[in-house]
Amino acid sequence: MADALKLELVSPEKELASRMVREVLVPGLEGYFEVRPGHAPVLSILRPGVLRITEISNAETQFFVRGGYVEVGGDEMSVLAEYAMPLEQFDAEKLQREIRWAEEDLQDARNEEEHRKLAERLDFLRALQTALETGF
Repeated sequence: MADALKLELVSPEKELASRMVREVLVPGLEGYFEVRPGHAPVLSILRPGVLRITEISNAETQFFVRGGYVEVGGDEMSVLAEYAMPLEQFDAEKLQREIRWAEEDLQDARNEEEHRKLAERLDFLRALQTALETGF
């Protein structure tokens, strides 16, 4: 299929997508870039953001991704994400509560290591919140 791209999207927990698609918008380290069939070979680190998949039917699927990398070669691409979840599975109100709790926990951190881990978690939650609010 000349106007389709073979996409493999996996996280440590599971394979999230393995199908032919029309195009994929990727949150790369240096910004978003679009991949279509016949794309030049690329290897990029993923930054936190929304991976937007346009299906053959033109339906759109979105995943929040964080960490990992994407590899593109011709009509195939692999996205190996440290964390990936369909955007539709997130609850904005619950996320806001978790951010508040993470901010409180960060203020109560007892040592540098605990502070680092809590700050990392808060960064993750805020990136997710931005993705939900903006679609990026």
